[in-house]
Amino acid sequence: MRFQKTTAEQLEQVMIIIRQAQAYLKEAGIDQWQNGYPNEDVILQDIKRGNSYVLQKQGQVLATAVLEFDGDPNYENIYEGQWLSDGPYGAIHRIAVEENHKGSNLASIMIQAMEGLCLERGVWSLRVDTHGDNEPMKRMLQKNGFQYCGVIFLADGSPRIALEKVLGQVSLPGQ
Repeated sequence: MRFQKTTAEQLEQVMIIIRQAQAYLKEAGIDQWQNGYPNEDVILQDIKRGNSYVLQKQGQVLATAVLEFDGDPNYENIYEGQWLSDGPYGAIHRIAVEENHKGSNLASIMIQAMEGLCLERGVWSLRVDTHGDNEPMKRMLQKNGFQYCGVIFLADGSPRIALEKVLGQVSLPGQ
C-alpha cells in the first residue's frame, strides 16, 4: 500500500469513495455530507492545493483524506471546551474509505501517515471535526488517540464535535 498526494487522474476514484460515504451516511441517518458536499469541485481544489491524499494498492484508491496546514477558520472558536494545544496544527478533512475495505484499518493507516507528515514539518498536533451522530468516525478517531475538545461551528452554522491529537512537543493553552 502507498500513501501519496492525490493526482488529477485519481479524481474519479476519489469521487466514487466520496459518493459511497455520502450514501452510507444517508442510510445511517447522519445529516453529514448530504447537501452535495463534498463535490468534484471541492476535491479538485484539494488536489490543486496539494492537500488531498490517497491510500492506494496496485493503482486502486482504497481511501482518501485531506490534510491542511494553513489553519481552519472554523477552528478559531471552540465552545464547551478548548483545544489541547496552541500553535500550528494539521487539520484532517474529508476522510473516507472505499466501502469494500471498511473495517480494514485503512483510516488508521492514513492517520499514521498524516502524523508522519506533521512531524516532518515540526507540527505537533492534528485536529479534526465530525458530525455528532457519526459514531463510526468518532470511534475510529478515539481509537487513534484523538481526544474530544468541544464543539465548533461550520460556516453554515452546523455544529461539529472537535477532536485533537497531540503528537509531541507542543505549546499548551495559556503558556
